[in-house]
Formats: sequence, structure tokens, C-alpha cells
Amino acid sequence: MKLLLIMTAIVLLGFLLYFYCIMPRFTRKSQTRAFMHRLFAHRGLFDLKEGIPENSMPAFERAVLCGYPIELDVQVTKDNKIVVFHDYTLGRMCGIDLPLETKTYEELQKLFLQNTGEKIPLFSDVLKLVDGRVPLLIEIKLHSHHTYPCALVDKLLEGYKGSYCIESFNSLALFWYRRNRPGVVRGQLSSNLTSPVAEGGYVLSFLVKHLLTNCIGRPDFIAYCYKDSRNLSFCLVRHLYKTPVFAWTLRTPEAYETCKKRFDSVIFDSFLPRKQA
Repeated sequence: MKLLLIMTAIVLLGFLLYFYCIMPRFTRKSQTRAFMHRLFAHRGLFDLKEGIPENSMPAFERAVLCGYPIELDVQVTKDNKIVVFHDYTLGRMCGIDLPLETKTYEELQKLFLQNTGEKIPLFSDVLKLVDGRVPLLIEIKLHSHHTYPCALVDKLLEGYKGSYCIESFNSLALFWYRRNRPGVVRGQLSSNLTSPVAEGGYVLSFLVKHLLTNCIGRPDFIAYCYKDSRNLSFCLVRHLYKTPVFAWTLRTPEAYETCKKRFDSVIFDSFLPRKQA
């Protein structure tokens, strides 16, 4: 009997720990609502057929002119400049198989995006271009446990008058904002990171996949790959904790029709969805 009680207590504690780990933040719901029911243009409204590559100044200008909020990616260069670029390496976009962080901004300016005349932009220049005309969903790329890029990003945003929120796969970025800028709406990015195993190894990929690092960042919303959204933790956070959820990345009208009622906002590219009322 005593052993049964101990085992029952251990199981109950395990459940309590699990629900504690996946718990989001509850205190910024009104601020988070400003980013709900939105159609975010993924890396700007790009169209390579028109010579407009992703995460480029023309892609952002096009999104603004069409009235779409923008999702973009920021990371740090060797000389601590914050640039807008998605990939860890320069291979896919610039034809050089080297990590972006090994290059200075001046060196990056000698490269071109996908054989166009466009270059990797500074985050500060993108902020000047957008100038608050549409909301921004800023993904912070951290490739290690070092969070100093968050401070550099935050400094650039200090005087920005427009609406923005941040997101990251790396929960340490959310933790930095939790500690230093609690007023900023923050979101945890995730997907089926264990198939294949993502950067950081299996254990970390498993924890983020199942939103078990929410206890670190206490996100205001979850941005999840819509194809992987049958995940139990995602469903519990969505329905039990009533946390807003964003879908990424929708690339067809069919995917949009499937997701528009299941998610609070969507991130799209490769087509133009009908704007929500």
C-alpha cells in the first residue's frame, strides 16, 4: 500500500511538472491580441520571378504597400551588426558555404541574394523602411547559449514607434526578453524538431518540440508548423491554457483554408491569401 501511494504521488508530481513546464504567460493577453487575426508575409512579400528575394528591402516594401504585416529573421554578424537573414550559412542565398556570423557586415555587402542585385539588409534600415506602417514579427536567431544579440536587437528597437513582437526557436531569447523587456510580446517557435533532429541535439529538440521549455521563456503565443500541430503539448497549450497560436509557413490556398479557423494568425508565402476582415 505504501509503495502504491509513493508511485501515485510520483505520477501526480510528474503530471504537475509537465503542466508547469508547458505553461505560457497569462498577463499580456490584451497586448497579444494586437497580433492575432493577421496574415504575416513570410520574409517579406518576395517573388524571385520578379527579382525580389526573401528578406530583402524590395520584399519588405512590397509587403508594406500591399498592407501585409511582416515576418522577418535577424541575426548577428562577426562585427556585431544585426542583419536580416534567415539561414545559418550563406550557401542557399549567396552561394558561399560559410556561417553568416563569420563575416563582417562590410564583407556581406560584397554578396548578392539569389543572383539578384539585392544585398543583405541591416535591421536598422528595414525599421526605417517599414516605419511602423505594418506590424512586425521578428524572429531572433540564436545559434548558441549566448543571448547578447537580443540586447543588440532591443537597442535598435528602443526608438521604434511601430508595433512588433518577437519569436524564436531558442527559448533563451524569450528568457532574455522575460527578464529584460517583459512588456514585449514574445512567442515560442516550434515544430517536429526530432524528425530530423534539429540543431542543438535530440534532447533540446525534444524539449522544444513538446513545448517543455515554455517554463524558461513563458511565451505569449506559440508559432507552430501547421503540419505538426497534432502535438499533444501544442493542443493542451492551445485549448487548456487558451494561448494564441500562429501557423507557419502556409504556401498554398488549400493550406490557408485548412488553417485559417484553427490558428489565430498565419505566416504565408508563395501566394496571396484573401485578407481577413
